[in-house]
Amino acid sequence: MAPGGGICKDVIESCVEFADYDMATSSAELRGSPLRKAATGLGGNLGATSTNDAHELLECPVCINLMYPPIYQCPNGHTVCSICKARVHNSCPTCHNELGNIRCLALEKVAESLELPCRYQILGCHDIFPYYSNLKHEKNCRYRPYSCPYAGAKCSVTGDIPFLVMHLKNDHKVDMHDGCTFNHRYVKSNPHEVENATWMLTVFNCFGRQFCLHFEAFHIGMAPVYMAFLRFMGDEDEARQFSYSLEVGGNGRKFMWQGVPRSIRDSHRKVRDSQDGLIIQRNLALFFSGSDRQELKLKVAGRIWKEQ
Repeated sequence: MAPGGGICKDVIESCVEFADYDMATSSAELRGSPLRKAATGLGGNLGATSTNDAHELLECPVCINLMYPPIYQCPNGHTVCSICKARVHNSCPTCHNELGNIRCLALEKVAESLELPCRYQILGCHDIFPYYSNLKHEKNCRYRPYSCPYAGAKCSVTGDIPFLVMHLKNDHKVDMHDGCTFNHRYVKSNPHEVENATWMLTVFNCFGRQFCLHFEAFHIGMAPVYMAFLRFMGDEDEARQFSYSLEVGGNGRKFMWQGVPRSIRDSHRKVRDSQDGLIIQRNLALFFSGSDRQELKLKVAGRIWKEQ
């Protein structure tokens, strides 16, 4: 456990803010990985303490995650992270004494002397970072898992691209197509009654990579619209190597849009809300559909190519 209250200072609130960081770094994922520097001592003499011991000192006893400032302690020296302090209603999870606002500044100082491997080391990242820089790196690490790009329902599955491709195929029953050109037809009866809708995701295998075609109905302000856009299953830098075009038409008219696919690092909602895709007002989409404009019959043609 953390050192006693004699070497920690009573502080009302932390002067060090880590709100921008993802606080979910799991010690279980890092356990067994070597901490590259030994701690330099609580009260000036921790040189003989093993790095594993220092690692254990920095584990929150509630969530078992690594702790970052502000680190709190009770009068008996038991520590807890700032997130779990609220969860346990200011009661020490070890001895049940009141936590108050006692900061363990010495333990926070020990953390400054440590270096950690990236939590995604097993996925290919071999970088080492100072303790307080590691979270910021992991938030943007290029080896971090991708989130499932399926937009029809909330899905918490994460993984690398090959895993997500199989997940989309087997679990979401997504249509998979080979080729860099496509013609997709979207049909909806009573479209005036549908204010918000998401059609089934379609995945295209092109240039050995995967692209997700999204189509949905929503509102921009008070105007009902349909939107089609493409997301790339990979990082943003790779996505910029490709371009795509989308085209709709009917009744002798044609409407076309061209752009760069967005990485699935950007959520489906983020891309939609940025309006980065082919947007068609509902009245125009129904005009393209023909007949009496009472049914949506919209054909979306597209092409994907690689920039030289």
